[in-house]
Amino acid sequence: MKELTLVIPAKNEAECLPTVLNELKNFDCKKIIVIPETDLNTQNVIKNLDCRIITQDGDGFGKALIQGIKEVETNFLCIFNADGSFDPKYLKNMLDELSNNCDFVFNSRYENDGGSDDDTFLTYIGNKTFTFICNLLFRLDISDVLFTYVMGKTSAFKSLDLKRKDFRFCIELPVLAKFKKYKFISKPSYERSRISGKKKVNVLKDGFLILLCIFKMFIFRK
Repeated sequence: MKELTLVIPAKNEAECLPTVLNELKNFDCKKIIVIPETDLNTQNVIKNLDCRIITQDGDGFGKALIQGIKEVETNFLCIFNADGSFDPKYLKNMLDELSNNCDFVFNSRYENDGGSDDDTFLTYIGNKTFTFICNLLFRLDISDVLFTYVMGKTSAFKSLDLKRKDFRFCIELPVLAKFKKYKFISKPSYERSRISGKKKVNVLKDGFLILLCIFKMFIFRK
């Protein structure tokens, strides 16, 4: 896994991130942590751990990922959560899929052997609805469009020229990959409970913005 970098956005994750990095000790990959400049607590608790810390320039989940992706130098990268919800046991199989003429692997909570300890009824309905709309409009053929446990070739990630700085990043990534005619597959994954804290997603507000983003990308193709 020496050619794999995990890009980990971390905002107010001082309680979770050391545990996540400790679990990743058994995986021979690089870790880039993108943290807001004002989040000194998270920076301090991991400053002596095996990772590279990047100070986030601006706000937003998507902004952190875009900034981290630009810094990756390995052949492959994977978006990875700082809250403990992503299980690293899937990393090797994802990497194997990329070696078999595939550009992106999108993990899914909604395939056989997948699941989630974190989904609520409202988020489940929202995820299913947005996935249905995206598959209908863009022919994505993936089963969990809002789940960002995604691995891909670094060159492919960078070629997408991702722009969305908030949670609309979740939609922009697979849609632009489809526009670019990259090959991608969907694989089952189980989402664990977060170690601590609450969801950073505002279900109604972010859901509305995501819906607008879907239709905008369908109309303007960008």
